[in-house]
Amino acid sequence: MTTDSPVRTDDRAAWRPEIPTRLLVHALVREDGTVDAQELYTVAAVLGMSDQQIRLCVKRLVADGRFTQEGRGRKATLRAVADVTGSVAPDAAYVRHAYRQDSGLAPWDGTWHLFAFAIPETRRTARDTLREHLLHLGAAPLQGGLYVTANPVGELVEAQARRLGVLDTLARFTTTDLRIGDITEPARLAAALWPLTEIAERHEHLGTFARTCLTRLGEGPRPSDAERITMAVELAAAFSHAMRPDPLLPPQLLPQPWPGTAARRLAADCFTHLSEAPRAGTTPALRLFALYGEALGLDDAG
Repeated sequence: MTTDSPVRTDDRAAWRPEIPTRLLVHALVREDGTVDAQELYTVAAVLGMSDQQIRLCVKRLVADGRFTQEGRGRKATLRAVADVTGSVAPDAAYVRHAYRQDSGLAPWDGTWHLFAFAIPETRRTARDTLREHLLHLGAAPLQGGLYVTANPVGELVEAQARRLGVLDTLARFTTTDLRIGDITEPARLAAALWPLTEIAERHEHLGTFARTCLTRLGEGPRPSDAERITMAVELAAAFSHAMRPDPLLPPQLLPQPWPGTAARRLAADCFTHLSEAPRAGTTPALRLFALYGEALGLDDAG
């Protein structure tokens, strides 16, 4: 097994997110930029990762210049050379928009937003980057070089095209009369354009996992620091697994009830409980709690 291979264990729930070893190290960065090796090995063991996997991962991260290491083995302290939490951090604006939609605070006005571009092969990198940016923003391809979304992301797309130096190739426009063949009804269009069944299944996994964590926090003995941190890391991974492919379509375009709404509510409740749980000692809190506290609007995230 390679250093960054995902690990899946199934002793606590029917589904658990896959945690690459590198992601685990990033998730355990504290507010002061350090990772305690003892904590890292302990949480890794709960996740089913071997000491050898962690040693190899740490060695690679240090060799790559991502961390420095003081001490050896479980007594070591890793120090992030730069902020590496981007790999575990949620997109705060994206997440907040999801919760606004869930609360009925971002109703759809019936407008579709379309983007077209024709970037030559000599600018392939820019073309691929712009395409990935559109997909990240929830747009779906209609045909080659033409994308559509229900959300008003035009300024974000234009800013990216400007950064890439291809703004002159980008056309954007809106319509309330989108048709694909003989399909005109908005919800049917959404079902034809986005893999809603797959997206719903990911949210169902998130909801199931969050519910399991809440049951563990509410009914079982108080979790140890290692168990609490493990749950937080797994919950963050499950949240990312569900949210990253989600185009955040308005509720009017989705089957109801939409599992994403319940899953996000359960995830927020779970993070609230995990953030409020007392932490032994006086060591700095994980950045992970602050990142999700900010994105989810939690008052006391850490």
